[in-house]
Amino acid sequence: MEKVLNGMGAIVGPEGVTFRVWAPNANKVCLMGSFNDWDDTSLLLNQEGDGYWAVHVKNAQEGDEYKFIITNGEKVFYRNDPYAKKMNHSNGNGIIIDLYKDWEDHEFHTCSFNELVINEMHVGTFNRNGVENGQVGNLYTAVEKLDYLKDLGINAIELMPLMEFPGDNSWGYNPSQPFAVETSYGGPEGLKHFIFEAHIRGIAVIMDVVYNHFGPSETDLWQFDGWEENGLGGIYFYNDYRAKTPWGENRPDYGRKEVRVFLRDNAMMWLEAYQCDGLRLDATAIIRLINGYENTENVLLEEGFNFLRDLNTELREKFPQKILIAEDLKADPVVTAPLNSNGLGFHSQWGVGFVHSLRNVLTERSDEQRNLQSVVDSVFETFNNDVFQRIIFTESHDQVANGASRLPEEIQAGEADGEFAKKKSTLGAITLFTAPGIPMIFQGQEFLSFGKFDDVTPLDWEMIKNFNGINKMYRDLIRLRKAENGRSKGLTGSGTKILHYNEDNLVLVYARVHSAIPDQPVISILNFSHELIRGYRIAMEASGDWQVIFNSGWKGYDEDFSEVDLVVVKEQEGFDSKPFSILVDIPSYGGIILAR
Repeated sequence: MEKVLNGMGAIVGPEGVTFRVWAPNANKVCLMGSFNDWDDTSLLLNQEGDGYWAVHVKNAQEGDEYKFIITNGEKVFYRNDPYAKKMNHSNGNGIIIDLYKDWEDHEFHTCSFNELVINEMHVGTFNRNGVENGQVGNLYTAVEKLDYLKDLGINAIELMPLMEFPGDNSWGYNPSQPFAVETSYGGPEGLKHFIFEAHIRGIAVIMDVVYNHFGPSETDLWQFDGWEENGLGGIYFYNDYRAKTPWGENRPDYGRKEVRVFLRDNAMMWLEAYQCDGLRLDATAIIRLINGYENTENVLLEEGFNFLRDLNTELREKFPQKILIAEDLKADPVVTAPLNSNGLGFHSQWGVGFVHSLRNVLTERSDEQRNLQSVVDSVFETFNNDVFQRIIFTESHDQVANGASRLPEEIQAGEADGEFAKKKSTLGAITLFTAPGIPMIFQGQEFLSFGKFDDVTPLDWEMIKNFNGINKMYRDLIRLRKAENGRSKGLTGSGTKILHYNEDNLVLVYARVHSAIPDQPVISILNFSHELIRGYRIAMEASGDWQVIFNSGWKGYDEDFSEVDLVVVKEQEGFDSKPFSILVDIPSYGGIILAR
């Protein structure tokens, strides 16, 4: 991709600071700040060509605040630096900071993608212990729970967007200053601290970034240098029908070299300066399709498509060990197809079919209406024949808000701690951690958080005391998923096979196999009915006894779960045209996992 070799924004040097800004329609650009007593006329930037302006200020230094003054004809605009790395608030002033000061390589390497278990985190609500009433949680308070996440087995955290946004409360998908870390979350210093602390615990950090729109409010990018067409956003945005997004007419202009560089530089900052271990790009369909927000026939936005290809080409070459995730929501294999096959080259994408099918089945009240076939279809869907090109989940920020609730609440409204809510939501977890794909949970899911998610209500950590057994179930499942015990390596493999499913009894059985040990599959046996099933016979192709490595019917998880006591499953005679079989007891709305 194109590079601006001299850098943009406030570049700290050994003798002062160089300020550079792109304002192609300006007649004059000045700079003011705490270094010149906020004089808005004395520091005039020089034209460098192609719409770039720059000035070097010897007495400027880190910590100083600053702003650009852009003159376009008779109009004068006081603008924040689009590349400002730090703000005092979203519509305040930029603050000079050198992100590479005292920078040291963490030498951290994310585990193999087939072993990832992701926790999606909203910093503002994740942990508010120790903050004053009315204040949001921040990156420092989040660090206090990293030991807990490590013990849970999480090895990757996906941070909902931290780009500076208006106010203190937000999901983060309304960026006003894309290069600045949200002030209320602790700013750039807080993020550096969080990532360092995560890395020393073996936890990767994936940054959720928003390149499909800016704003829609309190962003100085809008009509930045005074130019616009059709009353739209000016140089950083499309100024015609292509501007439309679900959040306003604020789609970036991927056809402009300078806008592509702006977004590319942003991605590089998270991965290089902050040492993030991957990016999750929000709503990529809106980048690559003109009508990506509609359920109509796709209309290609070629400039956006090529931008994503160029970005991923560069990022994969420079950071081969870092993961690139798309939230595309179109279930289109082109998103994760290889770059050399004219794909976009993302490593993985959010697999929305999984969550919708599984939640529909789990929230259905009547066993007779439960559609097991939809689970089969969605669990074994792949992109480009690669099972790890899907991020799978039963809860994400979208699924637990926007008119919906946490899964236990959806299952048993008003009684989210009831027997059915506990059993069926954890059946979703068993499916999640044994199905092919990269599993992700949403913060607090592992101790039965219920209600709706919003950006104000903090996570209730006291619930762990009430649901300690369910929390232990998640720990056990995550450890199995990562094959920490050495007996469940099949769950990290690409091989998948349905061994049995019965629409009448609502039983689903499938195997996961790792190519390195094809004779040691992991067998998941799931019961989607309210009936405890005893002596259920399942045909098997291979001989031998099986060890029960997980049983959701163990009373240690919850007294309501104490139904099944199994340790070893013995080989039985042939059945259903197969040479062998096994007899198992299966907990109601639960499952067991077998290994050699």
